[in-house]
Amino acid sequence: MNTWSLEKRGFAPADAAGDGNRFLCANGYLGLRGVPEEADRELFPAVTLAGVYDQFADRWREPVNAPRCLFIRAFFDGKPLAEYRQHRQWLDYRHGIYGRETDFGPILVRSQRFASMAGPHLLADRYEVNCVQEGDLALQVGISTDIWDINGPHLFDFRMQAADTLAVEAVTGEKRIAVAAAQRVRADFAAEESPLQDEGGAFYLLKKRVKKGERCALSAFAAIYTALDGPDPARAAAALCDQAESRGFDACLAAHKAAWEGIWERSEIVMEGDEEAALALHASQYHLNAIAPRHADNLSISARGLSGQTYKGAIFWDSEIFFFPMFVHTQPEIARALLRYRIETLPGALKKAREYGYRGAFYAWESQEGGNEGCTDFNVVDVFTHRPVRTYFRDKQIHISGDIAYALRSYYDITGDRSLLQAGGAKVILECARFYLSRASAHLDGDEIDFADVIGPDEYHERVTNNAFTNRMIRHCFESALLLKEIFADQPEWFRDLLDELDYEADWALLPEALRRIRRPRVQNGVTEQFDGYFALEDCGLEAVRSRLMDPREYWGGDHGVAGTTQIIKQADVIALAALFPQDFTDGQLAANWAYYEPRTEHGSSLSACMYALTACRVGRLDEAWRLFRKTADIDVTGGGKQWAGEIYIGGTHPASNGGAWMIAALGFAGLRVQAGRLTLHPHLPSQITRLAFPVVAGGARWMVEVTREGGRIRPMC
Repeated sequence: MNTWSLEKRGFAPADAAGDGNRFLCANGYLGLRGVPEEADRELFPAVTLAGVYDQFADRWREPVNAPRCLFIRAFFDGKPLAEYRQHRQWLDYRHGIYGRETDFGPILVRSQRFASMAGPHLLADRYEVNCVQEGDLALQVGISTDIWDINGPHLFDFRMQAADTLAVEAVTGEKRIAVAAAQRVRADFAAEESPLQDEGGAFYLLKKRVKKGERCALSAFAAIYTALDGPDPARAAAALCDQAESRGFDACLAAHKAAWEGIWERSEIVMEGDEEAALALHASQYHLNAIAPRHADNLSISARGLSGQTYKGAIFWDSEIFFFPMFVHTQPEIARALLRYRIETLPGALKKAREYGYRGAFYAWESQEGGNEGCTDFNVVDVFTHRPVRTYFRDKQIHISGDIAYALRSYYDITGDRSLLQAGGAKVILECARFYLSRASAHLDGDEIDFADVIGPDEYHERVTNNAFTNRMIRHCFESALLLKEIFADQPEWFRDLLDELDYEADWALLPEALRRIRRPRVQNGVTEQFDGYFALEDCGLEAVRSRLMDPREYWGGDHGVAGTTQIIKQADVIALAALFPQDFTDGQLAANWAYYEPRTEHGSSLSACMYALTACRVGRLDEAWRLFRKTADIDVTGGGKQWAGEIYIGGTHPASNGGAWMIAALGFAGLRVQAGRLTLHPHLPSQITRLAFPVVAGGARWMVEVTREGGRIRPMC
């Protein structure tokens, strides 16, 4: 079995949305959905750009899809070829190459394309036609403006040019950001060439009378730039296309492959013992590595990566809790970029806190450019009334600020590098702590501080008090703020100046007492109560709650959701807490919490299974850990995960699961721990695995970790 390639035979239009995700090519700057070159918008083609947003009318703001480069449609004897007699498509995870073979009857088409990892603006396609019969072949090749948007359109004022270099320019509607696409075509066969230019785009039409058995091939090179990249995106795109054509497809492909080899050298987990699981792990690592912002030092990764516009292209807590671990252990410069995004969007978090009447930094739940809040007050549509439902994600999920402080502290703990703290990270931690001081619900007649009216990771229970996960994140934030003085003990003047800059003297004095008084959760028979009053909710089985649904697309949470008055939860909450703070729980307490909460968890989020798997490793439930690992790692191979929240489409790839698969393998099965550059192993290998091996970076040095049935070892790498 090839553990580096996903293949699918046959073609069904109903599968197009999922296939576009599974067969995605991406390079951090853009994502090219995995659909055939000739696909129309009913098959959900898109070239999604990272960090470029637009809002049309009063619809949700979302990422911009660029003009669709590498469009190729074949005609034979004057008729467009649309019937797939046989079809095969595949994705090479090793090198990020999408391929397809299609039997159209009179011709057979084979192609391979990629989004260059060697240069983020470049796309390339090698398209070959084998003629089964004699006739008139025509290939329409170019840039299509028939753009699929969920909440668009987003591009306006199109300008097209059909010359030696095809060009399409437009601007976004909201901020008038210029977006430019260019394309060059090199045909390896003599043909009659005609430029085509209309409202549908800019193309070449290549015509040739072909003989039976004749082979015709072409290479297409495309480039996309926006005004965010420089002052003249159209000229930059044209220049890159010219350069790529002069180098040729094979040279561009070789550079792309070499770049991917460098990524795998730094991040690949070798898993032996189960080839299907090894394929799923390669898929997970591919999808997360493919969307990493290597072209910038201050961008993060959205909840659906670059697979499309769902979740508004927003940055969630996934970035710090699920993406960050793989990168900080393998490619810390990317982890640093994720955190620099938060540092540079601190003004947006300060603004949001002020809008709610608080001080400090209240980060956006769905962060878009500049830290702007993309989350609306009505994030779900009722499937019965078709009316928007008031949700409280943007208002009450205050753990987001603590999640960011947690990642900043983890970066220092794992790398030993405090430069990021000094470059704004310390300020973020202090402002997050200030927000929680401002947000606390203190009682004059008691010793404890509550945090009321919040939502934890389990979104089925809204507006609860003292969510265990949230309160622990707040405690950690306060602890991290106080620790800064120790971290910078050799630079007391710098730290004192920072406190003065932030006018922090009064807040600094409050932190120790506030830390002591934060309400700790109730524990019953070793089980930590998820929030005040959780144990008093209806205790019924998952299937009993599921049976109450009147429509499979119903939202389970909120005021009227079937789960809201029960103990059934959406995703790991206390168990997520246990995974992030294992030192807080004895093995017996972990076992009790796992046994209690797992049967009561719907796993309605792709963020859930990996947290349960990490805890299952520690409590010795290795069969369960393996099951949950496969659930996590398989998700972008099999196409699992929820596609709808109410009437809102939420499909796409699952970067949080991709990162979760790495966490289970490295931190769970291998039991890797890194503290201030020191590595230790505490293996928990399931019976299905005979060997794990993977590189890590710690304390500025590279190490190779290997775990087998005989035990584990760590050796330095050259």
